[in-house]
Amino acid sequence: MSTLPPCPQCASEYTYEDGLLLVCPECAHEWNPSALASESASGPVYKDSVGNILQDGDSITVIKDLKVKGSSLVVKIGTRVKNIRLVEGDHDIDCKIDGIGAMKLKSEFVKKI
Repeated sequence: MSTLPPCPQCASEYTYEDGLLLVCPECAHEWNPSALASESASGPVYKDSVGNILQDGDSITVIKDLKVKGSSLVVKIGTRVKNIRLVEGDHDIDCKIDGIGAMKLKSEFVKKI
């Protein structure tokens, strides 16, 4: 019996090997176990919507209109944000947007400048 690790996304124990990748049949998540081990050792890696690696202090552009929860304000597409700070959690970017104030954004809705 093999001892493959559980799926990092849904924790399913029914993972299987497909070449160099491991695959979860329940959620269809594919991952490289050696890349996952090196990532956990160095901390999380944050990427923008096109795969560029983000770092603290980067400048980004918003790629779609985002409604501000609890307000009638909208962060418009193309809004530039300077000097971001990366944090762990669902919304992984802390920033300050002119005209709106302090915000938390998801990295999937931004593009590095």
